[in-house]
Amino acid sequence: MLALVAVALAVIGVGSVSVLRDYLVSRVDMQVGMLAHETEKRLDRGPGAFVRLRVPPEGRVEIRDTGGRTLLAQAGMGVESLPGPGTVTSQNPVTVPAVSGDGLWRARVVPVEGFGTVVVAMDMASVGQITTRLALIEALVGGALMVLLAVVGVVIVRRSLRPLAEIEATAEAIARGHLGSRIPDRDPRTEVGRLARALNGMLTQIEAAFQARAASEAAARESEARMRRFVADASHELRTPLTSIRGFAEFHRQVPDADTTRLMSRIESEAARMGLLVDDLLLLARLDQQRPLRMQPVDLLALAADAVHDARTLCPDRDVSLVVEGDAALIVSGDEVRLRQVVGNLMSNATTHTPKGTPVTVRVGSLDGTAFIEVADKGPGLTPEQAARVFERFYRADPSRTRPSGGSGLGLAIVESLVRAHGGKVGVETAPGAGAAFRVTLPLAPEART
Repeated sequence: MLALVAVALAVIGVGSVSVLRDYLVSRVDMQVGMLAHETEKRLDRGPGAFVRLRVPPEGRVEIRDTGGRTLLAQAGMGVESLPGPGTVTSQNPVTVPAVSGDGLWRARVVPVEGFGTVVVAMDMASVGQITTRLALIEALVGGALMVLLAVVGVVIVRRSLRPLAEIEATAEAIARGHLGSRIPDRDPRTEVGRLARALNGMLTQIEAAFQARAASEAAARESEARMRRFVADASHELRTPLTSIRGFAEFHRQVPDADTTRLMSRIESEAARMGLLVDDLLLLARLDQQRPLRMQPVDLLALAADAVHDARTLCPDRDVSLVVEGDAALIVSGDEVRLRQVVGNLMSNATTHTPKGTPVTVRVGSLDGTAFIEVADKGPGLTPEQAARVFERFYRADPSRTRPSGGSGLGLAIVESLVRAHGGKVGVETAPGAGAAFRVTLPLAPEART
């Protein structure tokens, strides 16, 4: 860019100097012509009139013989001491060098009869000085302008490259792992602004992709860890009844006279426990595969009433009560068998893990387009750590419990999976010594919302 400006300035400078020189030369030619006309008039009057000829300060008139020697000369005050022009043969103004030195004259020949050759000339020193001064001024101005343009160009380029430097800094930050770094916003009407907006959009997508990947990897690791715990716990749980069955069988083989009825009863009991455990595992596997349920309208109040009736029959020493909040129809869309299993597991959890005689309250009602059923007890409650893990598979809040009294640790996990399969939520509110309240929330069926 600066090279083009320099070439343009040079062309303009050369052109302007050339035009000015032509103009000045044309003026000198006019002066030469006027002086030649005046000289002709004077010489027509005789040699005496030539002596009285008024010559301009930069002019010179010479009368030369046929050999080119100067016979008589009249010179202006400004050029009296300068050597005259050299050989001149043209009747039109031409530029000729001085007879000595480096001076230049603009001269012509004036034909006058009886006087030989008359040379009329004007010194070109003033023309050279003016053109040289103009060229020097243009060179200085052009140089200053080039310097100014260079400084302005550097400032503009640096300012225009500043967004690119910010993009580079952002790229380096992202390369160091700071995926949240973004390019500062610029005017969207400019190319840099549109580029920054496009790059920020791309960086947002990249960050989201990395976050999704990290979340997926974390979920995969967590799923793998849970699967390992699940397989280990399932193997352990299945090994216990199998070991019992094997032990009873070996005892019967080693002691043939033992009570066969009692041994078969124990083997049958352990086989039944193992069958229930396998059924629970198969149910969880089907729920993990998200197999469809047989959905139909289900009356949640009827399920709660049946669960309370069963609990009063099985645990006559407990105060089991039913509380209905509101008068709305508590109809949900779900699989009735599985929802009965949810309520049954919650009731079994309340009666199994609390001391005998502990009261249990079942509440049902509706709130903001949902129906809920809550099973609350006045037992020992759970710590925050226990409450956070209570829905994990094979988790027991009290590991010291024996398996016959404590269960397999799958009841609440099945509750959580079944409720999630119905599009609902399950949670627990508890504190040590304050009991526990497990609440299941399910969306109301469309016919129950009208």
